[in-house]
Amino acid sequence: MKSLNQLLLDFDYKQNFKHDDFYVSKSNFYTYELISKWPKWEKNFLNINGDKYSGKTHLINIFLKKFKGIKIESNSLCNENLKEIKVYQNIILEDLDVNIDEKLLYTLFNIIDNDNKFLIITSSQMITEIKFQLEDLRSRTKNCLLSKIEKPDDELMFALILKNLSDRQITLDKKLIDFIIKRIERSYGKIFEFIYKIDKISLKKKKSIDFKIINEALEN
Repeated sequence: MKSLNQLLLDFDYKQNFKHDDFYVSKSNFYTYELISKWPKWEKNFLNINGDKYSGKTHLINIFLKKFKGIKIESNSLCNENLKEIKVYQNIILEDLDVNIDEKLLYTLFNIIDNDNKFLIITSSQMITEIKFQLEDLRSRTKNCLLSKIEKPDDELMFALILKNLSDRQITLDKKLIDFIIKRIERSYGKIFEFIYKIDKISLKKKKSIDFKIINEALEN
């Protein structure tokens, strides 16, 4: 699946991405396929975990556009939410961490189970590795399907760099992008950070991005 507007029309990338455009590579293929196959899942609970900027929220938005549901931020989960979800088949809990109200989360699991609903939880850490205090909750998390978005492979790094450059209306030769990929950390966050740096240096020097600017950003 080439996508991302055919990799921004094969490098003449003077357009931004559509909201639901998502580049599928080996790093995120399993998760993308899984959410596309709803409701044909083995379980009613799915945990999508991966690093910041790995595309978890993007995937959730694609899912909600296609299948509908309600999205709740985990740090704002409250009793009122437990009433609101009654009319929804799909419930999304975003950015789960250990600071959540564990009793409310446990109750949410029970509601999903009893009413035959579906719960998708996103987190940076695998839900079974989060050190919850409530033993019953820890037991519940073992019933989740686990889908990890892996660190970006070269193909995905290339697509992410293209996307971020396009968003900033910057065109860069393929050989420069390949040069970047070989030298930056294989991390979603580092890709975004690096693009910010080279854009900032380029604007400051009032020069187009070249090997010298890229190396300066790498050194910083």
